[in-house]
Amino acid sequence: MSIKVCTWNINSVRLRAPIVERLLRDEAPDVLCLQETKSPVDKIPVEVFADAGYAHIVARGEKGYNGVAILSRLQIEDAGSHDFCGKGDARHVAARLQNGMTIHNFYVPAGGDEPDRDKNVKFGHKLDFLSEMRDWFTAEPPTRAVLVGDLNIAPLEDDVWSHKQLLKVVSHTPIEVDHLAAVQAAANWQDITRQHMPEGKVYSWWSYRAKDWSAADKGRRLDHIWATPDMRAVDGSSRILRDARGWEKPSDHAPVFAEFHE
Repeated sequence: MSIKVCTWNINSVRLRAPIVERLLRDEAPDVLCLQETKSPVDKIPVEVFADAGYAHIVARGEKGYNGVAILSRLQIEDAGSHDFCGKGDARHVAARLQNGMTIHNFYVPAGGDEPDRDKNVKFGHKLDFLSEMRDWFTAEPPTRAVLVGDLNIAPLEDDVWSHKQLLKVVSHTPIEVDHLAAVQAAANWQDITRQHMPEGKVYSWWSYRAKDWSAADKGRRLDHIWATPDMRAVDGSSRILRDARGWEKPSDHAPVFAEFHE
């Protein structure tokens, strides 16, 4: 038996409920983690997802911004959330499955446009958020855990369309990559997607600004699935559903999948 996990920055769960429902019906993940839901929890269209077989949900939300939700067709319990940087943002929620597996769902701050914390408060917030993630996982090392979400950093050279051109662009700067590496090292998190797709360009996000996003193909891998070493991923199960970027009224992110042995 395996548990199929999907992560997707949906960019408004109410606006894009139809394509969430399509994903649930077409791909049938056991657990779907959404980021940037942009909705208070009581306004999430839970009945739509329950009708598709996903009656279990844990979520944190706020009106018009941020927001994280975990939908499941398996029974889950709310495993809490952490208020990184003390801002009250809905950027993290965790759920625990009956087999003891914990799933952490993150929406890391984007960081604005200027990669300089002295000039850009948003960039400083992003770095501080990552530092707190590192410290939290160092102080409370997780076991039997999976971390997913829009981490808003493309760490590897082949995670962006042009390493040289994006070195000074927020999401691929060396300081962000170093901060993300420190988070990963804190709990020895394994990058499951790159374990299964170690070679070549891999993207999960394409800007709305391109007239033809697919032809331009100027993507970045901002969405990640990590796991603690005691979690066994099903070989080759991680993939990115690129086609979803071309669905009607799409998110600018594509869903990322991986499967784990129970």
